Amino acid sequence: MIDNLEYNTEREHLIIPEYGRHMQKMINYAKTIEVKEERNKIAKAIIAVMGNMQPHLRDVPDFQHKLWDQLFIMSNFELDVDSPFEKPTKELFEERPEPLKYPQNFPKYRFYGNNIKTMIDVANTWEEGELKEALVYTIANHMKKCFLNWNKDTVEDAVIFSHLYELSAGKINLKDSKEDLSDSTSLLRSKNKFSSNKKSHHKKNSNRQRKRH
Repeated sequence: MIDNLEYNTEREHLIIPEYGRHMQKMINYAKTIEVKEERNKIAKAIIAVMGNMQPHLRDVPDFQHKLWDQLFIMSNFELDVDSPFEKPTKELFEERPEPLKYPQNFPKYRFYGNNIKTMIDVANTWEEGELKEALVYTIANHMKKCFLNWNKDTVEDAVIFSHLYELSAGKINLKDSKEDLSDSTSLLRSKNKFSSNKKSHHKKNSNRQRKRH
């Protein structure tokens, strides 16, 4: 009896493991049937079983189309049956997608992030006025907060104004500004407050779950 034991490492590789080995054997059996009408009947029966195994996907658009595609994939595209949908090809299945074009930005001041540079570029397109001035100071305050998050507890406004001037290619100049940015302490306090609220919320949820148990 021990000699007849089978180990998964010695068995045939499952193409879609979630359907199990018996489903794979049914599909392999369907490929051996010579009469096409019989193959069609068995293929429809297999599709019905596959659908029963995944009832949570019944509301998904093109659910049946997905099942038929999986049937052909598990048959290694060797099952010759009539499908109500266009049959997928092995070449299409094995075709690699084109690589995504990630933004290759390497800013000098990485701690500000790419979004700050985008905001600065947008501000450069605005006409001079109160709205642009408000946006520029909002950006500068956010830059100061980012600087404090990654560097140290204090930073002079002149440093932020200098970086803003550099990142805007000299188009935004606050170096001679008499208006101060938000205080470093208040910016750090808002950050710590957010962190503590998040921890408190997580702790309350944990206590509620314990009480339920």
